[in-house]
Amino acid sequence: MNMPERKDAMQTNPFAIRIDYVDIGDRQIATDQEGYIQDMDDWSEAFAVALAKKENLVLTEEHWEVIRFIRDYYQQHRVQAQVRDMIKHFRKTWGKERANTRYLHDIFPMGGPQKQGNRLAGIRKTKGEH
Repeated sequence: MNMPERKDAMQTNPFAIRIDYVDIGDRQIATDQEGYIQDMDDWSEAFAVALAKKENLVLTEEHWEVIRFIRDYYQQHRVQAQVRDMIKHFRKTWGKERANTRYLHDIFPMGGPQKQGNRLAGIRKTKGEH
């Protein structure tokens, strides 16, 4: 007997235990309990700002540069950007002093660019990520 699919079943994380919401004013955007967006088409800059606020992070221009890079990379390659690709890209604009793993983890203190950056950019958690 096939069970009907629950409408509230998470599609982003098979281990999700609940659905949370990020309030962006005019509507609420569904995420898993870690803040990964349910429907990537629901992403907006307002979502990123609201989620950052929820995570006690004030977005600077550098955050936005990383968020845009992550989103553009995903659009082009259909996979998450690796940190080494971010470093290579930002070394050209930021220089060696800031384009490194330590700096990226400093500006994204809740999991670095691979976790917090992807959450803010509206990119889903990868299957093997924990």
